[in-house]
Amino acid sequence: MIENLKKEPDIKISIKQTFGIDTDLEVDAFSERNELVPEIDKDYVFDRDTTLAILNGFSHNKKVIVHGYHGTGKSTHITQVAARLNWPCVRINLDSHISRIDLIGKDAITLKDGKQITEFKEGILPWSYQNPVALIFDEYDAGRSDVMFVLQRILESDGNFTLLDRNKVVKQNKYFRLFATANTIGLGDTTGLYTGTQQINQAQLDRWEIVTTLNYLNPEKELEIILSKNKNLNNESGKEKVKNMIKVASLTRKGFMSGDISTVMSPRTVLNWCNNSDIFKNIGYAFRVTFLNKCDETEKNIIAEYYQRCFGDDLPESLKNNQDK
Repeated sequence: MIENLKKEPDIKISIKQTFGIDTDLEVDAFSERNELVPEIDKDYVFDRDTTLAILNGFSHNKKVIVHGYHGTGKSTHITQVAARLNWPCVRINLDSHISRIDLIGKDAITLKDGKQITEFKEGILPWSYQNPVALIFDEYDAGRSDVMFVLQRILESDGNFTLLDRNKVVKQNKYFRLFATANTIGLGDTTGLYTGTQQINQAQLDRWEIVTTLNYLNPEKELEIILSKNKNLNNESGKEKVKNMIKVASLTRKGFMSGDISTVMSPRTVLNWCNNSDIFKNIGYAFRVTFLNKCDETEKNIIAEYYQRCFGDDLPESLKNNQDK
């Protein structure tokens, strides 16, 4: 990792000018970038409530967890805020392969003065804790139990983290920040969408000081986001095409909530559909390979009907021509 991180934020930036949110507040930021700062996506569209929650996490050292359906941009929201603050970020995906040793560190054999010695190599968690970085835990609700109890120690408010492996107390850097994203909010998965998620210890969940929800946006906002990523569609015919795509996505979401179907279209899926329609030059076929082929066989007729209702045309079985339908 980087050895010489800038010690503390040295400038303030306007939230209104930077994020387009109507407020006179300013937020601390770094004047210089380094390799841990995420790249800025100039076309990114910020959700007001989620952005303010994340900014409060950075400004007031609050632990923030963002939860909601898949594909809504939870992790990206955090990294894009950090990118504009030039705040170094470290992201860890808490999949089932991440263990306590991966986070804390372990003894490793190294060569010193021509001799092999065993020394403790700190993991990413104590390193981040001692530096001015934003640590982001993705898929927080999928973490293993041994990992979650390690994380509970850094959620305490006393600012110290004990490395039992070394009998060492690590002090928290003043500008260390902690964020997490999750599909569920600690109660487990009741929908069947997120296999592998766990119930979160409620004592641990209570230590997260700000919890914000980022779910599917209204159609106008979703249209704005998709057009920002596909500027070639920002015309009359392109907008009509995207609006119909979003209508199909909205029907899948309503169908999912009412129990008619078990697979739902996220904004990410709609973006992929737009990209694939450019590749295949056929909206219907692009829909089939982007979303329909992921669905249960018994539900495909329902989803094909959603498409027909929005586009007034049946789905093509194959790519018969190279023309947009």
